[in-house]
Amino acid sequence: MRLVRQKEELAVNRSGSGARESGRGRGSGGHRPARTVLAALLIAAVGFGCASETDGRADADVEHRTRPSAGLPGGPGLPGGPGLPGGPGQKAGPERPAGQGRAPAGPYENAKFGPAVRAALAKKWGLDRPPLIAPPPPAVRPRITTREGFEVQGGDDSLPPVFTTVPTKDRVVFLTMDDGAEKDPELLQMMDELDIPYSAFLTDDEVRDNYGYFGEAQRLGVGLNNHTLSHPYLPGLSYSEQQREICDQQAVIEKRYGKRPVLFRPPYGNYNGDTLRIAKSCGIKAVPLWNAEAFPDHMEWREGDQDLHPGDIILTHFRGRAEWGAGMADLVRAVMKTITDKGYAVARLEDYV
Repeated sequence: MRLVRQKEELAVNRSGSGARESGRGRGSGGHRPARTVLAALLIAAVGFGCASETDGRADADVEHRTRPSAGLPGGPGLPGGPGLPGGPGQKAGPERPAGQGRAPAGPYENAKFGPAVRAALAKKWGLDRPPLIAPPPPAVRPRITTREGFEVQGGDDSLPPVFTTVPTKDRVVFLTMDDGAEKDPELLQMMDELDIPYSAFLTDDEVRDNYGYFGEAQRLGVGLNNHTLSHPYLPGLSYSEQQREICDQQAVIEKRYGKRPVLFRPPYGNYNGDTLRIAKSCGIKAVPLWNAEAFPDHMEWREGDQDLHPGDIILTHFRGRAEWGAGMADLVRAVMKTITDKGYAVARLEDYV
């Protein structure tokens, strides 16, 4: 009991220093600070048993699976599962200028708390058990090359690599979300409180009605990356049209969020040599595609074994009930059940690439 009270005091003290801005309603994408929620949950966590407090580390010592064979080059990302055109977004409040908001303490700050607190957070959000804790990111990022079968004619090692899996033996996968049509404040709160890192690949046509929502996501540690201005089929465009779609989106993200992306995902997973050369010319270093796609009611897989593998990139989209019949929180619950049940933690893609 003394240990729990000490942790409660620590959480309350932490919530007072560098606390997130208060006073935003759901309409602005705001939410209660995660640390304040943690302070309350620390009290509730007593019910999970004071004597059960341990060092809070998850056991992820599961044998490494070998990576499967390569897929097809340049076509739709998954059979039956290409990136969908975006629907109308929901306004979540006024635009936040770039550069405002404190820098996040890190994507894994709640991992400092013991299993009872993490179990209480998981229960709050409808998870059967807490997400596993990812290991520290590598001191030296792995060397990433284009996946076999995904090369372009006349391409070489100077072009940004196109890949679906990050080379790592860590028992981690990477969660990515595309487009930006749905702007659900509950998603920001859920991912912040559960410390689930994810990367956003933004299409300007889908986010321009509320740049501020993604500014809040960035403040909470989400990487904001390039997914073109209008989500076209890039190989069907001229060189200059592709250049506008990719490089102008680079400029938009830099202007709005203060940082020029180095990661780019072509719509539908389709690209050609011009795509990669243009992307390189305006600052892109890597082109992550995906090895699985998540929906609220199922997963779609690139590989024949229909399973996860260390370093796999998972695609999903910012979608809502109008298209899915389920909300973003429902999606997260479903995909996290699959990830956790298979013995994986979610790591931050930008820490590895």
